[in-house]
Amino acid sequence: MGMVYIVGAGPGDEELITVKGLKCIQTADVILYDRLVNIDLLNYAKKGAKLISCGKFPNYHTMQQNTINLEIVKYAKEGKIVVRLKGGDPFIFGRGAEEAMACREAGVNFQIVPGITAGIAAAAYAGIPVTHRDYSSSFAVITGHRKAGVDADHQWGCLARSVDTLVVYMGMKHLGEIATQLIAHGKDKETPVALIHKGTTNGQCTVIGTLETIYEIAVLKQVKNPSVIIVGEVVRLNKKMRWFEEHNDYLVAGIL
Repeated sequence: MGMVYIVGAGPGDEELITVKGLKCIQTADVILYDRLVNIDLLNYAKKGAKLISCGKFPNYHTMQQNTINLEIVKYAKEGKIVVRLKGGDPFIFGRGAEEAMACREAGVNFQIVPGITAGIAAAAYAGIPVTHRDYSSSFAVITGHRKAGVDADHQWGCLARSVDTLVVYMGMKHLGEIATQLIAHGKDKETPVALIHKGTTNGQCTVIGTLETIYEIAVLKQVKNPSVIIVGEVVRLNKKMRWFEEHNDYLVAGIL
């Protein structure tokens, strides 16, 4: 019986993978990797390692999750060291738990190797701390996709009133609705919002507005996925703390 390592590759910058994650890549016989993983990490794979792209574009998956689970188990049962390489952290909207359960149910040994999640890392590269003793003592990481049957009004009401900083993954498609819901449930319309596109990579671009203006700005600037949304007063610190994008064109709109 082989071994499965479910590895978080980090947010995009090749150097942000953990030492343990890199060692897993170097020893793997088979690597199944996601679309948002920095492809340069595969250069660390040993000669002869089998590299399998799992795709997963928005609304289109070249390999369905059930197929990925079966592939992981199949190679492990062949006695191989298998790395499932996932962007960010495997347990933060990465479906790593489903893959771990598939291994458990198949009697395959596995380990979880955490990674730096994109929302926190992208915010840091944009000069935005998700917590700050003067601005934010709490933050929530949420998905822009809602599961069927979830009480959306209750969810947005709790988030708007009880959390200082919101980090939203996979939310660009619903950006207008997210902003509207937060305002409707008590969030000040002047609350600053940052959209961080391709965070921690050379293509990173940050667009800033308010809950009232951010949707129009995003349409104007054609901000697309992959982007993370940061909502909260900590976004104001970007003006003084931004460091990574000094060489890029930079937009600050609406509040600063």
